[in-house]
Amino acid sequence: MKARLVPVFFPNERTERFSAQLESLKQQLGSAAEILPEQPLGTELPDCEAVVFPEILGEAYRSAAAIKALKKPLLIITSEFATVSMWDWEICNFLKDKGIATITPYNLTEAKTICRILATKRRLATSKFLIFQDNPGEGFQPEIFKSFYWWEDECTRTIKERFGTDIERRSLKELGKKAAAISDSEAQNVWDSWNYQVEAAFTNQCGINAAKLYLALKNELDSDDIIGIGTNCLNESHYCNTTPCLAWNQLLEERDLMWVCEGDTSSLATKYLLYNATGAPIFMTNIYPFLMGNAALKHERIPSFPEIVADPQNHILLAHCGYFGLLPRKFSTDFTVRRKALAIVDENAHVFDSRMQTGAVTVSKLNAQMNSLMSIRGDLLGYVQYKDSDVRNGGIMRVPDGQRFMDNVYSHHVIIMQGDQRQTLKLIGKIMDLQIEEF
Repeated sequence: MKARLVPVFFPNERTERFSAQLESLKQQLGSAAEILPEQPLGTELPDCEAVVFPEILGEAYRSAAAIKALKKPLLIITSEFATVSMWDWEICNFLKDKGIATITPYNLTEAKTICRILATKRRLATSKFLIFQDNPGEGFQPEIFKSFYWWEDECTRTIKERFGTDIERRSLKELGKKAAAISDSEAQNVWDSWNYQVEAAFTNQCGINAAKLYLALKNELDSDDIIGIGTNCLNESHYCNTTPCLAWNQLLEERDLMWVCEGDTSSLATKYLLYNATGAPIFMTNIYPFLMGNAALKHERIPSFPEIVADPQNHILLAHCGYFGLLPRKFSTDFTVRRKALAIVDENAHVFDSRMQTGAVTVSKLNAQMNSLMSIRGDLLGYVQYKDSDVRNGGIMRVPDGQRFMDNVYSHHVIIMQGDQRQTLKLIGKIMDLQIEEF
């Protein structure tokens, strides 16, 4: 899906340069955007995601009301390099003072990123997430799971209101029955066709169970408008004799289908938006700030945090289901499928032990009202292992200010992206009408 852009011109100041720049935009942005027929300012726009001004001259100073009435994101791409021209900063500043926001890319990559964000906005508004659950909070560890916002009707309504995305829920119990009904021979053929590195303790039965759930999930994808998927895989794990981790990885590699752990729809909305906007390696995990002390240590069954000499208060342990997090194979530097680590899932369940390249990362998450996006620059320093714990292989991340992080973080679930993505998050904020909260 491409972003649909409508070129707009000023009736009294259209020049030959407008036409030349429009042709240039069609060539440079054609892979990311559909350039619709140009329209004079003041006419009704066709269905589109944004307006683009290939040329913007002095008439803009006298047309602020008409520009504001467009009520679409306004792209100013006036140079032959698919950027804003330096001479247009004054007009953009004038419009800003009139309460009119403009989007002004500084290079071709950023212009294409803007188009991806616009297309993602369109896709969210015309699609749905599919979640398998029955009685959230009534299964294992209800004292934890009953506190999660994503089970609430308000969360579902807010995602719909903010992004237009429907959330369809089906029975996890019935999904488990459908998976169990698939023959071992059919599942064996699928498992044999996969090429995963597995640990020695990973049995053939583990692989068969994983393949059965994959086949059952694949059969549920009955429409093209499903863009994200998840199950209540921990709290209601008694409905399945495996975990969906390998199924998620396969569906990502085959269909670019985004998934989420534990049926967390707020994380799924965040993850889908960020992955499609940035294209960066991305995954969801849990955070255990060193400042949390014994509350974090007890939950993960570890004796202490790693010894950090300088500023230990600014460090965070990243761990989920016993390992770093459900980082997909194609985003990993190391990837091994292992048998389950957590006690609450089936003995034949599995999990990923994967690693991301160390270095700069960006931590993000949508807030409860889906109107603010957390944006934190961090550094993934390395990995730590605790035998016979719930952190068999976790990550260590440093943030600029651990105390401020603790005071402002939205959730124990966060989305981690490789690289410093803060500028892209600012673009997302402008296009999606989200406040960007940097701390």
